[in-house]
Amino acid sequence: MDEETRYEAVASRDARFDGAFFFAVETTGIYCRPSCPAVTPKRKNVRFYPTAAAAQGHGFRACRRCRPDAVPGSAEWNVRADVVGRAMRLIGDGIVDREGVPGLAGRLGYSARQVQRQLTAELGAGPVALARAQRAHTARMLLQTTGLPVTEIAFAAGFVSVRQFNDTIRQIYARTPSGLRAESGTGVGTGAGTRTLPKASAPSPDRAPRTDLPRLTGIPLRLAYRGPYAAREVFDLLAREALPHVEEVTGEPGARTYRRTLRLPHGPGFVSVDETRPTGGIRDARDPRARSGWLEARIHLTELRDLTTAVQRLRRLFDLDADPYAVDERLGADPRLAPLVAARPGLRSPGAAEPEEYALRALVGDAAAGQLVERYGEPVDRPCGRLDRLFPEPAALRDDPMAGPLAAALADGTVRLDPGADRDEAGRALLTVPGVTRRTAALIRMRALGDPDVAPEGARDDEAWRPWRSYATRHLRLGAEDTVQRVEDTDHPGPGSA
Repeated sequence: MDEETRYEAVASRDARFDGAFFFAVETTGIYCRPSCPAVTPKRKNVRFYPTAAAAQGHGFRACRRCRPDAVPGSAEWNVRADVVGRAMRLIGDGIVDREGVPGLAGRLGYSARQVQRQLTAELGAGPVALARAQRAHTARMLLQTTGLPVTEIAFAAGFVSVRQFNDTIRQIYARTPSGLRAESGTGVGTGAGTRTLPKASAPSPDRAPRTDLPRLTGIPLRLAYRGPYAAREVFDLLAREALPHVEEVTGEPGARTYRRTLRLPHGPGFVSVDETRPTGGIRDARDPRARSGWLEARIHLTELRDLTTAVQRLRRLFDLDADPYAVDERLGADPRLAPLVAARPGLRSPGAAEPEEYALRALVGDAAAGQLVERYGEPVDRPCGRLDRLFPEPAALRDDPMAGPLAAALADGTVRLDPGADRDEAGRALLTVPGVTRRTAALIRMRALGDPDVAPEGARDDEAWRPWRSYATRHLRLGAEDTVQRVEDTDHPGPGSA
């Protein structure tokens, strides 16, 4: 996309490009998302940047009207399999905060200097600046949605000192942390009635665990997505796959809640995500009111430092950084897929909250996976209702007759499924594991690695669907399920049928 096309998107306030690029205005010193509602600036005063970090690095601060740091991530990072795409996925997972730039470079198989050079050349910012932008967004989110003390927020967001935190917030938002919290308009943390969120990872020890919890307490979040979002199909899939003790889906279609335990770097966590219908019941992707939205979530952590990692896990599971406009345009051009795309605008290709867990479940099947949890699952100290275990780590399953070979390969690093894994290498490594078929390897690549371009099984002429073949697979499977359902309805008509 050239700069003139970008400016046209800005002038039309096109939300389809939110997160794909950012623009800055030299006369005001701020940067925005393309859909910013402010008066369109003159072309001569506008500069474009591929990332928020690049705009910040050139001295621009975030717009207070459009909050450009809150947009969904660019779908490009999910599509790209090169070092830049892999690096962005790892940075999003918090690897720079935990292991520094050397840790990032080591996982990518490059030197720190090479990674710095490639990211700066393509994105206008290096790994430290990209991680800093992410920390600032996390801090703003916590300041404006929780009653946590400012000092705790600083370290929870990944800053190494309160001074660094204060300086960064002032530079990016032109506000002090307390000022940023006060202007949110929520009243959180600003006076009487403020509710400070508990730091423990579970309900009070003085209260017996309940199995009818309506929702998890914890940090409330809005997980943004772009375009139409087919939530029903995502929650249908999660409900079918729900593994007892680890995850559950409760409620009626249209108002369901997905909950699960998470194994995080600094301790276990619980997450809860609510299903939402399209805004106002809108299903037409061309309607401007269906161009953005969010899923309501709550995250309860042992250590607040794991917040960024937990959020990214959820974003991958629910495929929230996808570009449904690009997907639907490409697949809808094929006569075989056009009716399916029209029936389900914004269909997502869900990923996995725990990639290694999903790989093992894909190999052994649902029933055997439940037995693995019963035998080897790690109990959490304070259960949340029926969620009382973590899925076993691969090392604990080495001796299992079914899961053992893949578990051993995951435990010793022969097969890597982390966000920065090379998908082609992982695919080849999976096929060397006894018991892993091509179909299983493709499923693991699609879900555990979040690959948007896994070919549908048996498809011979699917090149026109690239790079969105995983979404074509979803459409074809759901279309086949619809056909079966129609046949069953015809063979077994309900009461009152003619």
